[in-house]
Amino acid sequence: MLRTSGKPLLSAWLFLTACATGGPPPAPGPLSVRHEGQESHTTALLIAVSAVSDSVAWVSGAQGTWLRTVDGGSTWQGGRVADADSLQFRDVYALDASRAWLLSIGPGAGSRIYQTSDGGAHWATQFTNADPDAFFDCLDFWEARRGIVVGDAQEGRTGLLLTNDGGVHWTRVPASSAPEASAGEGSFAASGTCLVTRPAGRAWIVAADSLRSRVLRSTDYGRTWASSLLPLTTRAGAGAQSVAFRDATHGIALAGGNTARLGDDNVAVTEDGGATWIRRGRLPMASGAWGGVYVPGTTRPAVVAVGPAGLAWSGDDGTTWISIDTLNYWSVGFASPRAGWAVGAKGRITRLSGF
Repeated sequence: MLRTSGKPLLSAWLFLTACATGGPPPAPGPLSVRHEGQESHTTALLIAVSAVSDSVAWVSGAQGTWLRTVDGGSTWQGGRVADADSLQFRDVYALDASRAWLLSIGPGAGSRIYQTSDGGAHWATQFTNADPDAFFDCLDFWEARRGIVVGDAQEGRTGLLLTNDGGVHWTRVPASSAPEASAGEGSFAASGTCLVTRPAGRAWIVAADSLRSRVLRSTDYGRTWASSLLPLTTRAGAGAQSVAFRDATHGIALAGGNTARLGDDNVAVTEDGGATWIRRGRLPMASGAWGGVYVPGTTRPAVVAVGPAGLAWSGDDGTTWISIDTLNYWSVGFASPRAGWAVGAKGRITRLSGF
């Protein structure tokens, strides 16, 4: 496990113009972003993060792996879900130190949902996909009882599951109500950030085929949906990967993928809840972003994006970007400006703070 000592990376706002597409640079101000490697005690690929508080966070990954910290990452404990060591848990959602859900991906029975109510001591199987053509990508919850899962397109419709009882029952949204989708359209199951929910029933999904990327949005707990095209570079193997919202109207969509390149348009923002989107700056990583989130509780719209080619952050809603490192990451999650975690290959966990 690679360990690095925490150190200040930045002590002032930098006037970065190389990554900007327009607009004034941010006003100078003191800032000290810190990153510190933490010991995960695993070499498994880590894929998703759910940050509950400054102390509590959960992580999921390959080989049926889950991890949990209750002390801010000073120690991580976890293991493998019984009889699930062949599964890749591509998403995790946690309510607190005791309750969490895991989503595994794959065709047919490879897509499953597990839930724990005792801090991971026991995991119950809530859902096993019986459709050999279905493939699920991300999950999120509005609150403890209401949750949603998104999957790739089937028969011209986006795959969706909903629960109103904390996952005791997951119900497939019927084709008549699910959003229309192009052949081959799907969400990237690479970080758990292709789907995000907000209070009052709001939800957003990013999806792509080989030609276009778009955002689906709902304001009624996933019962009905509208869609908007994204001004992001999209090709086979690359497109919209991640979506985040800092309130009901302001959001960001990030693109990347295996065929992403430097110079791609990979950042777009909205100020009207996702109805319209405009391009912003370009990420400094050749892979683009595989995951990205807003940092909650900041005085400015701070965003952190990660991918296999590194980690970068923006303090001006994606207009300019500052590289933090060039290690391999798949996902990132934040509880506050003091506590965030990025995860990736070979059991990597990096704690981020100082935003």
